[in-house]
Formats: sequence, C-alpha cells, structure tokens
Amino acid sequence: MSDISLTNVTQNYYDVLKEIGNIGAGNAMTALSQMLQCKVDMQVPQVQLMEFKDVGAIMGGEEQLMIGVYLAIEGDITGSIMFLVKHDSAKHLVNKLMMGMASEGPEFNEMELSAMREVSNIITGAYLNSLSMLTNLKIYPSPPSLALDMAGAILSVPAIEFGAIADQILLIQSRFSDDIEIDGYFILVPDLESYGKILASIGVM
Repeated sequence: MSDISLTNVTQNYYDVLKEIGNIGAGNAMTALSQMLQCKVDMQVPQVQLMEFKDVGAIMGGEEQLMIGVYLAIEGDITGSIMFLVKHDSAKHLVNKLMMGMASEGPEFNEMELSAMREVSNIITGAYLNSLSMLTNLKIYPSPPSLALDMAGAILSVPAIEFGAIADQILLIQSRFSDDIEIDGYFILVPDLESYGKILASIGVM
C-alpha cells in the first residue's frame, strides 16, 4: 500500500479525506462546547491538501504567534496530528475555561498553559475518536507537547518528519465562535502506509 502518492490524489480519495475532516472537526467543536459550557458555532471546515511550505501563509504568515499542540499517533496507523490556534484566540479560550480568571497581558502562566493543553487534548481526542470510529482502526495518541512560538518555528517539527514522506499535507481549518471568532487548524500527518489503511478500511481501495 505504500505506493500511494499524495501528489496524485483521486477525487474519491479527496472526498473521503474531506469527510473525515468534517466529522472530526464537528465532534471536536461539540467537545469544546461541552467543555466551555456555552454554544459554539462552527462554519463548514475548509479541508485542503497543500504543500507544507504554504501552510504558514494560510495561518497569517510564518511570524504569526501561535500555540501549537503536537501528538504522535500509534496503533493501527502511525503518524502525528497537530492542532494550532492563534495566540490571542488561545488566550480567549483559556480565559473562558477559567471563567474570566486568566491573567492580564499576552503571557501564559503555568496554569493557563495547563488549561490550553487540556483544551487541545479534548479537541484532538475528539478528532481522533471520529477517525477511529469511521475507520474501525485503533488509534492511540501520545501525551501532547505544547509550544508557544511563531507559526514557522512550530511547523518546522512536522515539516522535518513529513519531508521524508511527501510534499503535501492535509490541513483542516475549523472556524468556530462563541463571542469571538477563532481559527483552529488541524494538520494530520499519517505515514503513507497509514493512508492506505485508512482508505482500505472505508472501502476506497
């Protein structure tokens, strides 16, 4: 199955990836809504296959300050998933979770970073659960590692890992809002053999 190339994606394959992105992002937003105890509206996620070098620009430029959470994936498929959110949006989420008790200013204290880790854990967990249910594959995420940095620096981690596989990634942009609009980005990076398993499990191959 390792002869799959992400640079030659059939429409059928792309539709399946979009469906996985839609279901995953929808479940992630439901989990977030329950966690924040408020209604969270979500636009239809934008799902695109794109070259890794262009991802930073989509997020507002490589110098955009962001919080990124990275998890390795093991089990029936292997790879990694990242969830990124802009710095000010992350601060808003944390403040909401802490019932308005977050610190003033742009910095995150240890408690706020812990809260952001928890938010990201729940969002990525809901996403991976959707993928698992859709494919009947066992998927186990590692504990999340969190980074607060410019988009270019955060993205350099999966870029190195992904460079050995292909030059395109699956980017899912979920725009959601409670009282302010928040852009969240999922980057799913299964290894090539795992793409084959995902597609075979849902009858595309």
